[in-house]
Amino acid sequence: MSGRVVIVGAGQAAVSCIAALRAGNPKCPIVLIGEEEHLPYRRPPLSKECLIGDASLENILLRPAGWFDGVDLRLGRRVEAVELGESRVMLGNGERLSYDHLVLCTGARARTLDRHDEGASAGVHVLRTRDDAARLKADLEPGRRLLVVGGGYVGLEVAAAAKARGVEVILVETGARILGRVASAFTADRIRAIHVARGVDLREATGLVALRCDGRVTSALLSDGCEIAVDIVVVGIGAQPNDELASGAGLATEDGIAVDELCRTSNRQVLAAGDCTSFSLAGRRVRLESVQNANDQGETAATTILGQPRPYKPIPWFWSDQYDTKLQIAGLAEGHDEIVVRPGRRANATSIWYFKGGQLLAVDAINDPASYMLGRRMLAAAMNPHSPDLDRMLPAGG
Repeated sequence: MSGRVVIVGAGQAAVSCIAALRAGNPKCPIVLIGEEEHLPYRRPPLSKECLIGDASLENILLRPAGWFDGVDLRLGRRVEAVELGESRVMLGNGERLSYDHLVLCTGARARTLDRHDEGASAGVHVLRTRDDAARLKADLEPGRRLLVVGGGYVGLEVAAAAKARGVEVILVETGARILGRVASAFTADRIRAIHVARGVDLREATGLVALRCDGRVTSALLSDGCEIAVDIVVVGIGAQPNDELASGAGLATEDGIAVDELCRTSNRQVLAAGDCTSFSLAGRRVRLESVQNANDQGETAATTILGQPRPYKPIPWFWSDQYDTKLQIAGLAEGHDEIVVRPGRRANATSIWYFKGGQLLAVDAINDPASYMLGRRMLAAAMNPHSPDLDRMLPAGG
């Protein structure tokens, strides 16, 4: 492989791609363009350590500054257009950079409320960037009242962090239950109980109708008819892919930039990786927002560029830290028709195993890392255990 690689987006997928490119060709010319002024950093701590403790930017950097020596860093720059015919990108200042290979690692952005501009009033937040986390942390003063909109991972993690800072928390989820799209009812029940025990006012099947603001948010009208006084609002209703550059250039998109198993887009000179992509998995098109996906797709894109393609066949994994509880998930449980629940080796440990037609799909592990790691190995090896096998491999109390 020879020629310049231009990477748009400076997150986990981009750093993984750079590392793999360097491993395969140390002299590969690389340009990294990122909208934020910061060096690439880890996003999972934004809803955890960065809100609770004193985690600085340096603590969450993916790599120290010196690691990027030899990379043409263009931070604080925005790419306005991809010009496929000329094999170049146009920056916001009018500069044009040519490429031999382009890798789009543009990530995703927080979804916002249709009825309210989160930036219009003080106290209303989304959480996606390091600067978002800094603004939110400054607002989380003890004794204040926080409304969290959305019962997914981000909303629940923010609720846990806020309680740790002495903030009163109300969490509303418009669906029938929290974690409705990403975990079983059994897992949701366990997580709900943990939050309620910590004093979170958790209301399911309840949505936000309107926010009342007077320069700063003052109250929220909920779908159950209640109007509650609030000082802070965090909107955690998911993310949407940053695929506008791709679609504007005429690349195929479908809930993200459509890529194949080699991370190639509909233009073979352009690849994509991370939260911005969608791809085929188990017969359906998915978009995975996870560290695992960003790392693995970034590496896959690099090996494709290097002429050493390794098809991406993921075993997805995720995790969430809330209070002293760690939820770890391997695989995708969608479409399961059977659940096996096992007690773990400790009193507060449980694992939930999902099957479809007798085939293992996924495992949720609550404070049970041994079961999580076993599940990952089984999924990677296409093993098909059932309850007796699990009992032999992980005897309770063993």
